Amino acid sequence: MNQGNHQGYQQSRLPVPAAYEAVFSYFYHAVNNTNVAVTKTLLPTYQTIMVFVFGGKGILHSAQETQLEVEQCMVLGPVKRAFDYTLPAGTSILVANFKDDAFYRFFGRATMVGHPDELVEDNCFTALWESLQHIPAPGAQVAYILDFCKPYLQDRHLLSAQLAAFEDENQHPVKALADATGQSERNVQLHQKKQFGYTVKERQRYQRFLKAVQMVEQQVAAGAPVDWFDLIEACGYYDQSQLIHDFRHYLRLSPKQYLKFQEDICLPKV
Repeated sequence: MNQGNHQGYQQSRLPVPAAYEAVFSYFYHAVNNTNVAVTKTLLPTYQTIMVFVFGGKGILHSAQETQLEVEQCMVLGPVKRAFDYTLPAGTSILVANFKDDAFYRFFGRATMVGHPDELVEDNCFTALWESLQHIPAPGAQVAYILDFCKPYLQDRHLLSAQLAAFEDENQHPVKALADATGQSERNVQLHQKKQFGYTVKERQRYQRFLKAVQMVEQQVAAGAPVDWFDLIEACGYYDQSQLIHDFRHYLRLSPKQYLKFQEDICLPKV
């Protein structure tokens, strides 16, 4: 999954100011200071991401084993399956993770694969990339992006805010919000799909899987063997086969394979 010595490969998660916490979950930065290409795996986040590449061309590898070169900037998402990315020697990336309906609030759509200039009438994101490549510090790059995007952010729809904030595990969010707002459940479902890019059902399945992955990470960090049956019960899986199915669905790996390769996998924190 990886090539070469990783001592010169550095990666970090950059937090966002409180004023932008409903817009971006975090920014991810990585730089390959080794002398060989390095390949990593990005876990699904159910967020749309914008990837800026500096110093060369990054390569995204799809589940269909096709490769997509990223020379400057690329939008992808919402990311529902894991994918590999390769950074050649001397290359760095900065990834903006749009939270919930944030991408829709900027562009009026929730899904896209391609250069973000395709969504606007001019090449403003190419100009943004040109400016960012002259800013050496990742934190300063993030600050520049936030300042750049501020005028374009549209007000949030009330229903979107309610969907994003819904936390009652004893109620289904679609039914509860349909009752609370006097709308049909179908209208709420369509709104979720249109502005978030995924359904509530998809999100709930992913959250169950992410909880399982986080439990694995915690047990490994504590130096304890993973108790798969305890994990199955804690996360609400029916049985071991359902857990394995989710790992293969999201990662193309079995749970045991995930343990083997976990140091090469970027775990989202959403």
